Formats: sequence, structure tokens, C-alpha cells
Amino acid sequence: MASLTEGNIAISDMYRQLFQKHASVTKDEDKFMTKDDFLAAVAPGEDFKKIQREQFGLLYKVANKSAKGLISFNDFVIFQNLLSKPDAEYEIAFRVFDVKGTGKITFDQFKSVLSSNLPGDAVPFDFDCDWLKLYIGNKEGHHELTYEEFTQLLKGLQGERLRQEFKHYDKNQSGYIEPEDFKRIILDIAKHKLSDHVIDHLPTLCNLYAGSGTNISFSNVVAFHNVIRNIDMVELVIRRAIENNPEKTITKADFLMQAAQTSRYTLFTPMEADIIFHFAGVDNASGRLSLDDFGKILDPRWRAPAQLPEVPHDIAPKKTGFLWSVVENMYAFTLGSIAGAVGATAVYPIDLVKTRMQNQRSKVVGELLYKNSLDCFKKVLKNEGFLGLYRGLGPQLVGVAPEKAIKLTVNDFVRGKFINKETGEIKFWQEMVGGAAAGGSQVIFTNPLEIVKIRLQIQGEQAKNTGVPRRSAIWIVKNLGIVGLYKGVSACLLRDVPFSAIYFPAYAHLKKDLFKEGPDHKLAISELLMAGAIAGMPAAYFTTPADVIKTRLQVEARKGQTTYNGITDAARKIWHEEGFRAFFKGGPARIFRSSPQFGVTLTVYELLHQAFPLPGSTPKHSGQVKQETEEMKDIGALRSRNGLKMLLDLDYRFGVYQPPAAPSKAA
Repeated sequence: MASLTEGNIAISDMYRQLFQKHASVTKDEDKFMTKDDFLAAVAPGEDFKKIQREQFGLLYKVANKSAKGLISFNDFVIFQNLLSKPDAEYEIAFRVFDVKGTGKITFDQFKSVLSSNLPGDAVPFDFDCDWLKLYIGNKEGHHELTYEEFTQLLKGLQGERLRQEFKHYDKNQSGYIEPEDFKRIILDIAKHKLSDHVIDHLPTLCNLYAGSGTNISFSNVVAFHNVIRNIDMVELVIRRAIENNPEKTITKADFLMQAAQTSRYTLFTPMEADIIFHFAGVDNASGRLSLDDFGKILDPRWRAPAQLPEVPHDIAPKKTGFLWSVVENMYAFTLGSIAGAVGATAVYPIDLVKTRMQNQRSKVVGELLYKNSLDCFKKVLKNEGFLGLYRGLGPQLVGVAPEKAIKLTVNDFVRGKFINKETGEIKFWQEMVGGAAAGGSQVIFTNPLEIVKIRLQIQGEQAKNTGVPRRSAIWIVKNLGIVGLYKGVSACLLRDVPFSAIYFPAYAHLKKDLFKEGPDHKLAISELLMAGAIAGMPAAYFTTPADVIKTRLQVEARKGQTTYNGITDAARKIWHEEGFRAFFKGGPARIFRSSPQFGVTLTVYELLHQAFPLPGSTPKHSGQVKQETEEMKDIGALRSRNGLKMLLDLDYRFGVYQPPAAPSKAA
């Protein structure tokens, strides 16, 4: 029972999201849908060609219980519940004819609604026919139809209309009509169901039997109508017959044999089988047809209603509780650690070059060791070897695990608090706050990590030039102590807070706006990498001044070099001694390091989430709430189409025709 309850809650949330997305009118703090809003919600992606907009408007009339022109959320939920019922097409038809809402339909109501919704050029329906009298009585004793009685009337109404139309075109009562008249009859009652292929070839039915000339009999018309009416059973028999055939093609004899085995009674007459194979095999004279050939008969948009997931994937109820929170945090920590380690290792040589370039003082202050970043890279490789490019990587990998884990987790957490639960939207400033919070939270791990890493990176050049002994990471930690490990923390905050405030919103919008990430487009690895790398460029470059100040504060000054007492003092002295350009030392190296590092880190993070999803939890690393999947949109459109089936079976133009307004008394 719990899963069923959770499923109902999830479906209700889906309806609320759909309503909030399309509702454009606000009254007394409540939202409402206009007719256009409603049609956009219930018929997404509909081209309104075979089924016109006015016909979908019939659904709007059914949903608009208040008749005030606006649909409330309650109205919308009631309508969606109606569409989900197995007899939805009958209930919708009943409500269209039950204009007074009494729960019963009179003869006058039936006649008025049917007449007013058929086009002027349609064959007029004879309401005085014996067939209708059997259902509703004669003129003197018409009785009202209940819902159950009305559904039986509707089921036979199409056949009666077909009979009346045939009689209308068979002026001489010969039992035959012209192919063009046959086409008109079939289009009136089944155009919305047929494929363009069949519509184009309808007149060719006269070629089915030799000796019939160019005429089509009433038997042909009824047989064709029965085929279309029972097309689901036709498809079932065809699929079973093809599955049992090694060649995956069948003959007419195979079809009839399978039909006989599928039911205790004969399902299809020989003439109906002839018609099926005639229209499916117009372009195939071999007599052996495949599933693709039979697929040409029906319009592909008409399918059996898809099973609505009990708990839609994207809005499944989230597990809660302390133990589950611990599991989620351990999961995020593990994936963040792996992703951070991969990203840090990939760009570590660039980071080492960046650090040494930022620490280099001008000629006025000290010796100019490196001309540029490339020169620095070459000299490190020459003087310290390949492993010298990875000096300080150990502490980096130890510290990057909690750093990345907390950054990604806090960003997702804050975004989750800001996201509108009904629309899945988040404002840009809220995205920046989430990023800034993530950047600020990571400093507790970042600062100790970076001060150890920087001193390890710098001591290679110190040892080469001054003979200072190299120290291990453990020695540096013991020597600095807890307070020393947080030296330059203000500068670290000054760098990391704006960096993340720029980076995370940029990354999210690049994926969404540039690479069009969505339910129908899963980004490739190259697109994830590009989004992460591009987002890192402005974030890295514009925070370089803070990174320069942080580096100067955290590096142990050599003899003769300027020392600094805080952010303001460092900024003032750097400006005075080295000029404005000094604040962007190592800027290119920082871009080349941070841009690919974050691109790799977030790409690996997302790929790990996809490859190893946490059972029972929806992926939350993207920070985005999908409003509706393509599957759910398709189900919504399919349900709406199916809800119109019985009305369209009366005439494919039902609901389009508007009777002329009555002349005014003044005229």
C-alpha cells in the first residue's frame, strides 16, 4: 500500500508541475489556465492537422466545469483523472452530449449536438430511422438514455451512419457505389485513423475482385469498416503469425490460419482478409508481407495507451531518514573523491607551473627565474625531472576528496532549496548563491591542502638555488600547526567564493542553453567536457588576483623577499612593487589548469552517477528538476487523442463545424 500511495503522490506532483508550467492567469494568488494554456498542456507537440485545434477544444469544454473560461488546478486534475479511465472516450462523448449535466441524454439533446457538430456538406443523418427508434423509442415515447445505454448507441452509430451514407450515394439502389463515393464515406468516419498511404489508395478497392468493374459493393464497404474497427485484433493476429514464421513474412493463408487459432470463433471473413492484404500490399505484389507492410494501414499516431508508471522516474518520492542521509553523503563523498582525484591528476603539472609563476618576484625584488609559463615547464622538467612536475600531488589527492565532495554536495543542496518544486525553475541569482556557498564551504579543506601543496611545489626551485633541504608534507604540517595551515584563508575565500559563484551557474546554463541538455538529449562526454572547460575559463581568470595574493601569503618568503601581513597589505605592496599586471601572473596557466580540471572533474562526476546510480535515489548532481519527460508528454498527447476517438468516429470533422448565428431580431 505504501508504494501505491507514493505513486499517487508522484502523479499528483506531475500534474501540478504541468499545470504550473502552462497556467498563465493569476487571481487571488491562485493560478488558472486559459483555453490556449490548456491545449498546450494536454496536446503537446500536436500539429492540429488530422485533428484540428477546435476538436481538441471539445476537451476544454469538458474540463471547464465552471464555464467561466478558466481552468483551475482542481478542474485540471479531475480532467486528467477522466482521461486515465479505460472508458475515457465514452465518458467524454457522453459529457459533450449531456449539455445540461443531468446524467441522462434526451432525443432532442442527441439530435441537437450531433447536427450542430457535423459540417454542412455532410450527408444528413436520418433521426427518424428505425435503428434509432430501437434505442430511444418513437416520437411519442422518447426515453432518456443513461450513460450505459448511450455507450451502446454510440458503438452502433458509426455503422448506421455508414449504412445511411451508402444508401445516399446508391441512387439507383443497385448495391454498388462509385470509388470516389466510397472514399467520401470512409473519410467521413475514419480519416483520422487511416495513414496517408491508405487514403491515397482507397479508390483502388474496386480492383480487389475481377469482374466488379469500377464499382464497390456494400459488402466491400462493411468489410473495410470492420477491418478498421477491429484493427487492434488485426495487428495481434499479424504479429503472432509473423513471429511464428522464420521468414518474418506471411501470406493471406497464414493470416487466416493464425486468426482461426487465436479465437474459438472466426475473427475475420475472407473478404476482410482480402482487404487487409490489398491495402498492405499495394506496393508489394509478392503476396508475402512483412510487419512494415501492414504498418502502412493505420496512422502511426494511434497507438494503445502507454502504461503510466506508478511512480514516474524523474519525480519518484525521495527516501528520507538519518541513515539514508548518511548513505547519500557517503555516496556523494566517494564519487566526488574519485572525480576530484582524476581531475587534479590530469592538470597537476599546469598547476605547479601556475604556482611558481605566481610566486616569482620581478627583477626589482629578486631573481627572474622563468621568462613565461612554457619556460617554467621546460626548466622544471630539465632540473627536477618528470616527477618534479607532480611535486606535492600526494597532499593534493588527500585533500581534494573532501574538498570536491563538499563543494558538489553544498551546491546541489542549496540549489535544491531554491528550486521551485512545482515548475523546476531556479533564478540566476539563486544559482550564484548556491555556487558561492559551495566555494565558501570548501575552504575548510582547501586552505590547509593548498598551503602544503604550494610549499612543496616551491621548494623544488628553492633547493636548486639556495640549497634549502626539501621537507615532507608531514614536516610542513607539523611546522605550521593548525593556525598556520589556515594562513591566507581570507584570500582563499576571496578566490573560491566568486570562482564557484561564476562556475556552477555557467556550467548549468552551458549544458542547458548551448548543448541543449534535456530529457530527449543526453550529453555526450565531449559536450560535458566542453561545458565544464568553457565555464572554468572566466571563473579562473577573473579570480586570478585573489589567487596571486593567496599564493604570496601562503609561500614562505626567501631571504630578501617582501613579506605580507594580510590581503590588503599584500595587494598594496604587489601593486607598488610590481604593477597591476602582477595580479594576473599565472593567469593563462590558471585557465589552462582550472578549466580542464573542472571539466574533467564534473564530467567524471556525472559519468559516475550515471554508471553507478544510488539505488532508490534520483540523481541530484545536475541540480536540475526535469519538468516532464518526453515519455510523459507523449502519454499526455496520446490520452487526449484517444479521448476524442468516439466523437471523431462519428465524423472526422466533428466539432469543427460551427452553425451560423441566428439572425438578430433587429435584422
